[in-house]
Amino acid sequence: MKLSEILQNGKLSLSFEVFPPKTNSAYDSVKTATEEIAKLKPSFMSVTYGAGGGTSRYTMQIAKNIKENYGVPSLAHLTCVSSTKEMVAEKIKELRESGIQNIMALRGDLTPDMEKTDRSKWAYRYAIDLIRDIRESGDDFCIGGACYPEIHPESANQKEDIRYLKEKVDAGCSFLTTQMFFDNNLLYNFLYKIREAGITVPIIPGIMPITNANQVERAVKLSGSFMPQRFKSLVDKFGASSDAMRQAGIAYATDQIIDLYANGITNVHVYSMNKPDVAAKIKDNLSSILGQQL
Repeated sequence: MKLSEILQNGKLSLSFEVFPPKTNSAYDSVKTATEEIAKLKPSFMSVTYGAGGGTSRYTMQIAKNIKENYGVPSLAHLTCVSSTKEMVAEKIKELRESGIQNIMALRGDLTPDMEKTDRSKWAYRYAIDLIRDIRESGDDFCIGGACYPEIHPESANQKEDIRYLKEKVDAGCSFLTTQMFFDNNLLYNFLYKIREAGITVPIIPGIMPITNANQVERAVKLSGSFMPQRFKSLVDKFGASSDAMRQAGIAYATDQIIDLYANGITNVHVYSMNKPDVAAKIKDNLSSILGQQL
């Protein structure tokens, strides 16, 4: 099923992101975790792609397993950083042959070695280059892209960021998923600005449940997210206790999601970090709101 059918039906949806293993030895445990999340019957699940494409074969395997064996629509991430046209064409072919209809088209994270190289001659420097190639491949994929409510780290300002985002949508994106954020007002302000700029595709807010105090520093480093005082106080108070922090983090994420639903957002994506228990608790907290029970 194409995600465009889910995102535009007007019903509330909850989806989860999972990531593939970094090594072959970890495959079975990661596969089991993703299957437990799939059993929750989310609206769809996305499967990420490692930095530099290092886990691409696992992305395909897990996305296919979720779709074929659990009946959950899958969204396979595809990155293009440092790839050749031939490599990307082969990945698109593999996705088509696997029956995967949805692609999250991303530039991809740069490894430390990549950051030191001359990128001017790369076949793909930006996500828009990948989006155009997927659209021009002749395959009828539903293509998603990423957006940043608090501005892309490499953009000079938000106005420039939104202009580039509009170009990505015009190139073929059917929906956009946001980077994590911890203050819903930032999203509402962002939505106003992009709608004014003529971006009308569905926007899926990405919510990250922080269940371990050590995640905070990494989350800020990865996304540059603003941490509201309410959230900082939560970490200060409960961060030293793993059980208390887990409960508080799930409650905070749940509160964010409920507020989003209450303010007209119909689709929310949760960065599950491959934690079935966290995913299950969040869905359980929302069971009556979503109109279904686990």
